Amino acid sequence: MRIIIATIKSWNIERAQALQKKYEGTHEIVIYTKKEEFTVNNVCNFKPDYIFMPHWSYLIPEEITDNWECVVFHMTDLPYGRGGSPLQNLIVRGHKETKISAIKVTKKLDGGPVYMKRPLSLTGSAQEIFVRCSDTIFYDMIPGFLSEKTVPVPQEGEPVVFKRRKPEDGQITADMELDKIYDYIRMLDAEGYPRAYTEFGAYRMEFEQASLSEDGQELSARVVFKKGKI
Repeated sequence: MRIIIATIKSWNIERAQALQKKYEGTHEIVIYTKKEEFTVNNVCNFKPDYIFMPHWSYLIPEEITDNWECVVFHMTDLPYGRGGSPLQNLIVRGHKETKISAIKVTKKLDGGPVYMKRPLSLTGSAQEIFVRCSDTIFYDMIPGFLSEKTVPVPQEGEPVVFKRRKPEDGQITADMELDKIYDYIRMLDAEGYPRAYTEFGAYRMEFEQASLSEDGQELSARVVFKKGKI
């Protein structure tokens, strides 16, 4: 089988390279980590059976999605949670668990048929959750596609759409309880994400590496002071 993996996050790139090595001589795997590589010409020349896109943040040309089987991995139990910032939207809504939905790319955002779903814990920092998600995708879900033909089924139920969160949505305010502050810090504590913050005079305080005591009465975190507003 010939597959393309398009991804931009370090944890996914590392696992994609390991998968490529594991299946060397059995399946032909090409990895794209830059949008300049993921072109119609390159895809056409390679002629993949599947194109997998874990955490791919760029628009995909319709010439690719219309002609090849493209699969994205969305961190919600679809059709619940279509749309942007799924991890952060789940945590602010109080979810402790979710599912990774592998879906076929269609013109409807996150509305394509579902190949498979796998459970995912939402404990820990965003970085820890993303790595845990990556383990499931590369050690379970993609190998599932490679072992047998997987037929997607239409999504069932009423869609719930998430709105993409902006950097200013990560502001910690004085009225927040400690558990909410903890969630705000951890849900943005990952490579490439703007940190949770609060304003302190002429400075912006950004937080990471949060830890909440068992009784929920004490929170510790690393803080960085930066000049200026967000």
